[in-house]
Amino acid sequence: MRPDIEGVALVYCEGAFNTPNGKTAHGLVRFTERYRVAAVVDSRHAGQDAGQVLDGRPKDIPIYAAVMTALTECARRRLPCSHLVVGLAPDGGRLSVTAREDVKTALAAGLNIDSGLHDFLGEDEELCRLAEQKGLQIRDIRKPPPRGELHFFSGKIEQVDCLKIALLGTDSAVGKRTTAWQLVHALRRVGYPTEMVGTGQTAWLQGARYGLVLDSLINDFVAGEIEHAVWSAWREAAPAAIVIEGQGSLMNPAYPGGFEILAAGRPDMIILQHAPARREYDGFPGYTMHPLGKQIEALQMVSGKPVVAITINHEDIAPSDVPLICRALKLVTGLPAYDVLLEGADALARTVLGHRPPTEAGGTRKN
Repeated sequence: MRPDIEGVALVYCEGAFNTPNGKTAHGLVRFTERYRVAAVVDSRHAGQDAGQVLDGRPKDIPIYAAVMTALTECARRRLPCSHLVVGLAPDGGRLSVTAREDVKTALAAGLNIDSGLHDFLGEDEELCRLAEQKGLQIRDIRKPPPRGELHFFSGKIEQVDCLKIALLGTDSAVGKRTTAWQLVHALRRVGYPTEMVGTGQTAWLQGARYGLVLDSLINDFVAGEIEHAVWSAWREAAPAAIVIEGQGSLMNPAYPGGFEILAAGRPDMIILQHAPARREYDGFPGYTMHPLGKQIEALQMVSGKPVVAITINHEDIAPSDVPLICRALKLVTGLPAYDVLLEGADALARTVLGHRPPTEAGGTRKN
């Protein structure tokens, strides 16, 4: 096991794997630097490989029907689990009665608990008592920092002279974080040191060194925390580029997001993640998604910076149709379109580097 890995994770996603409410589990199956993922719990897909179910590519991460079955089988495979990670991301971030019982089972079996829900498991007296009896830790990733540790916007973002890329979306649960990580890795492969600034709980669970959980913060401190995370990544890691993960979407009725990232993160360019087959905002029937062109126009008007590429989520689209859809999007928007899950992010990275501001592309860091 790599020295930076915290432990072996059983990812709990009962009833939600391969649905929008399982996006935290999806992120962990695809990539994490914080854990080694041993298995997933979801009775609907028991007996299958999580990578195969999710992306059509095996990952040697089996799915089991129940927590104790998973723990027994992981031990038999010589991958004893140390953590149960709650991989559910339901609307409102609440833990169901059934899921709470499964968390109790995991604690009784000796697992630490990591959760990104709005329900703080560390404030549940019964769960805390079980954890204390076993010497275990419950971490609520969405719990906001003490107010005295929060940052107000100061303007120090203007010191950050590396390339800043905002990975925003046309909807929530559309794949922004996954594409952001893909771009980070692609830029690193071509020798362009890049840091990820996560803005949600899943990015932290995947090992992002810099970030915040945007929807856990008091509104007055959102801009300051975004600024501080970007500035900290620049000051401490000295990257050539920073990719900022988006949240929600600018026009989403329930999860309006992106404005704070544009205002406080001051990106040099925007990449827009889009699900071409969606007609309504995720989880809100009757709320028709705004046209792609209008969303691009709104982002560029607010930021004064260009949208340089469209990245697509191919949900409800046959893989064979993706190239045609990418070409159609380019014709309509004038922007290149990529599906990074199918084709990787190398072409996207080349597009990003081709749009570097002249002073950044040919200059040197001020610090």
